[in-house]
Parts: sequence; C-alpha cells; structure tokens
Amino acid sequence: MLRESEARDRAAFIDLLASPEVGTYLGGPRPRDELERTAPEVPGQRPGFFVVDLGGAMIGMITLDRRDAESPGHVRPEAGEAELGYMFLPQAWGCGYAAEACAAALGWLAGALPGEPVVLCTQTANERAMRLAAKLGFTEMERFEQYGAEQWFGARRPH
Repeated sequence: MLRESEARDRAAFIDLLASPEVGTYLGGPRPRDELERTAPEVPGQRPGFFVVDLGGAMIGMITLDRRDAESPGHVRPEAGEAELGYMFLPQAWGCGYAAEACAAALGWLAGALPGEPVVLCTQTANERAMRLAAKLGFTEMERFEQYGAEQWFGARRPH
C-alpha cells in the first residue's frame, strides 16, 4: 500500500538511509547518528512522496520529483520532468514490492498529471534497477558519467 508518511515511519526511514546495502548505488550510507539528529519527526511530508507499507510497517519509499534542470538527461527542452525514485529496505528486496509500488505511483501520477512524461536515472551497475526500469516500461535515452559511475537515463511515455 502507498500512503503518506507518518511519525511512526521515522525509524524505518533512518534505517533505509543508513543501510550500506541501500546506499551501494546512491553514494553510500548516511551516518546513523547524523540521521537521528536531523531527520524530521515525520519524514517526507510533501507531494510526490509515498511510504510503501506492508502489514502496517514501512518497507520503502517512492518519490516523484521534478528533475533538476542542472542535471544531465532530459526529455523536454525546458526540463523539469517528473522523476521516479525509490528505496526499499534490504529485507523487502526480491519480492516484487518495488515493481508493484512503482507501478502504483506511476498510475497515480498519470491520473494527477495526464500526459506527463516520467524519467528515471540509475547506475548501469545496478542490475536490479535496470531490470525494474525495463519492466516498468522505461526506455533508454542516454548514458552519461556522474558521481564517478556510468548512469542510465530512461523515459516512460504516458499510456
């Protein structure tokens, strides 16, 4: 289930950002003590931020944000496309939750902003993310070097 963030999600949010496994392709984990000090009481309270809830507990998060005009990779001349992002706790990997949750978030976006193209960027070394992008209907637009690694940039046209 996708839902808004609540105060009870804070510990899982910190676990997610402090996880070495989760941080592998995202620049590494954030220091837990820093997260404990700085994470808001209710993390991610904004439009386009969804908690992925399984049985009443947060197992991951989905974000739909505007891609920064300064970032490489765009499908619109004026930039600002919707960009899909996601993170899941390692114990939720390999169960199909990311595919189901991302598809639900994309469905929500299609209803909220009909015709909006969506982009996704991931390291080419992240094989799981590459498979999920293909499964969700993203097609490669370009590759570029960023953050010391080759990045895959794809787009998904509205259905």
